[in-house]
Amino acid sequence: MDASARLNDWLSRLERQHPVSIDLGLERVAVVAERLGLTERPIAGRVITVAGTNGKGSTVAMVEALARAHGLSTATYTSPHLLRYNERLRFDGSEAEDAVLVEGFERVEAARLAPSAVSLTYFEAGTLAALWAIAERHPDVAVLEVGLGGRLDATNIIDPDVAVITTVALDHADFLGSDVELIGREKAGILRPARPAVLGRDLTDSVFRVADELGCPTWRLGDAIRRGDTASGWHWEGQGHRGEELSLAALPDPGLPLDNAALALQAVALAAVALDADACRRGLESVSLPGRMQWLGRWCLDVAHNPHAATYLAARLAAQPRPPRRLALLGMLADKDAPGVIEALSSQVDAWVAVGLDGPRGRNGKELRTLLEAYGQTVVHVAETPREGADWLSSRLAAEEQALVCGSFLTVADVLAWHEDRGQGRCPS
Repeated sequence: MDASARLNDWLSRLERQHPVSIDLGLERVAVVAERLGLTERPIAGRVITVAGTNGKGSTVAMVEALARAHGLSTATYTSPHLLRYNERLRFDGSEAEDAVLVEGFERVEAARLAPSAVSLTYFEAGTLAALWAIAERHPDVAVLEVGLGGRLDATNIIDPDVAVITTVALDHADFLGSDVELIGREKAGILRPARPAVLGRDLTDSVFRVADELGCPTWRLGDAIRRGDTASGWHWEGQGHRGEELSLAALPDPGLPLDNAALALQAVALAAVALDADACRRGLESVSLPGRMQWLGRWCLDVAHNPHAATYLAARLAAQPRPPRRLALLGMLADKDAPGVIEALSSQVDAWVAVGLDGPRGRNGKELRTLLEAYGQTVVHVAETPREGADWLSSRLAAEEQALVCGSFLTVADVLAWHEDRGQGRCPS
């Protein structure tokens, strides 16, 4: 069996081995981590952990790009993936090879079973495998994206040298609750006593209370971290790890939220990297992140799946020339705030294609159509899957019209797979 087949076999096995897919808590994962030796020494020269309701992925991508532009070796662990599990673990900007992931799973399985068996979720096993692979390479910088929450997320067994919290908003209410102050405290669980905390604008008082309780020095966007726009680009002001004032001008737009770019610059500076202006510009110019305002011809794909992210997406679309008609292919899970997303995007969408998503958390297209029509939206088609919706839309998208694909990682992933299966360099134009 080749490495690719072995990886697929492992992923199928991991999906079945724990009774529930999400089981927050560090007790089980900490036991296996200790058996793997992950708590004996740092896994990298510097570890930066990123939490937040939105903006984690773009912040991680920009931290990685900035570190690499400064000549540092990097490892990043993110979730979920869009097309290939390998996307979750990258070394120096490249996806981990199948054999690396398989070896990580084998190491975790051996540690899980001896001396007594410990049950792990798919995410926990994958996180431990990635952390083991990172520790084996011990890069200059490791960037970890929190999967869900913070305090009880499997990534939190590793103590970060710098913690970043991008935003706090309502999402994953079934697991984190519907109280944003409690959600903020959960995300603040990644903070460590006396270690730097880089904090975004849209946070709760609970985050700052936790930082105060732990004695964390804080760098907050709009306070110690500042950014602004100029005719030649945007500029950033922050501080180095020794407290020195830093300033960068004429920075390029990375095509990702500039607030998150400002946080990424500050996090890299606090990781004891002497920021070089030219290297920062190269890093921001080189960054890319699939599924975030990703344009394939006249198709825009974005994983926005809550009102906060949808509001940002709408603002980005509003800043561009309006096409004659923009149709949105929307697929959302049942536990997401579909009305909030619809309301946020409605000003930028002329008509909708409602598609279903499978699984225990799925929402079918007919339910989504009912919601859309309740908010006065025009629904031109209902499909059982995003792929079927993309097929329908591709044959009807007129010249100069645009297609927006959004609502879930699952929606974007299915349309990206549809696009790849058609063997095209881009979606139909």
